[in-house]
Amino acid sequence: MAWRVASLCSFWNFRSIFQQRRTEEVELGAHTIKSHGAALARDHRHDWLILLLLAGIELVLNIIHPFYRFVGKDMMTDLKYPLKDNTVPIWAVPMYAVLLPIAIFLFFYFRRRNVYDLHHSILGLLFAVLITGVITDAIKNAVGRPRPDFFYRCFPDGNELYNQLGDVVCHGKDSDIKEGHKSFPSGHASCLGFLSLYLSGKIEVFDRKGHVAKLCIVILPLLVASLVGISRVDDYWHHWQDVFAGGVLGLVVAGFCYRQFFPPPYEDDGWGPYAYFRALEESSTNTNTVHQMDALNVPAMGIQVVNQQTGQNENEAFSLNRRLSSTLDEMESGRR
Repeated sequence: MAWRVASLCSFWNFRSIFQQRRTEEVELGAHTIKSHGAALARDHRHDWLILLLLAGIELVLNIIHPFYRFVGKDMMTDLKYPLKDNTVPIWAVPMYAVLLPIAIFLFFYFRRRNVYDLHHSILGLLFAVLITGVITDAIKNAVGRPRPDFFYRCFPDGNELYNQLGDVVCHGKDSDIKEGHKSFPSGHASCLGFLSLYLSGKIEVFDRKGHVAKLCIVILPLLVASLVGISRVDDYWHHWQDVFAGGVLGLVVAGFCYRQFFPPPYEDDGWGPYAYFRALEESSTNTNTVHQMDALNVPAMGIQVVNQQTGQNENEAFSLNRRLSSTLDEMESGRR
């Protein structure tokens, strides 16, 4: 009887372990765009609306005129650099700052099928880009610092003209003059910080194994951003202080936006977003509840088997006692 109960418990334990392992295997590819994408987007619909609001603010900041700071004749010494085209054109900024990181996010998604990682990485990246853009352009418009090539934007023919107060009277194109008052800080140099943090978590740079190649991969986006910033100085569109301030601003905002969705890259769980681990915990809690219910059923079934065996034994003993009593009665009546 005891061995039956033990074998029954062993069967249920084996079944629970098998179900748990099967659940873990399913979890690896269970969170896809098709299965969880729509629900995830609905949960973060307010975040996407805020992104649209930030995009609208950024558009307005690019339309309005910046502060036209006083520029005297003695200040023109540092503003007489030649007017050049951009080495990195404006249209290329979304290419390397948004589309390139999203392509990398998609690469990791197709490898791990983790829609939480894809959604939060794209959302965090867009927040980093738009928040940085809004802060940068707001400061540009408020400060109104002249660019290094401001002289030739203001006086394309080289003929200087100043008013009674000594301020410039520009006769260049309005668009060139407007753009000439947007030197500080640089927006080109504030990108790619989020991508660097994302890669450091995904390839586990800080796993204490000392693989320098991983570190080189993480530094590569920062190097590209630095070279873009240097090109802005070489093209005389920015002073070096503008590029430095823009780079620091971009890194700070990228760090805040990354930590909003992901753990620090140096932690053991730094490779995935918070939402993914919460989903795993909820799934594990539900699975454990089912296992506990199964485990409670095992003793009940064992008790039922024992009760059935006990009942059978009692019936057999009762029948044996009756037969024994009748035999004794017969023997005693024969003696008489």
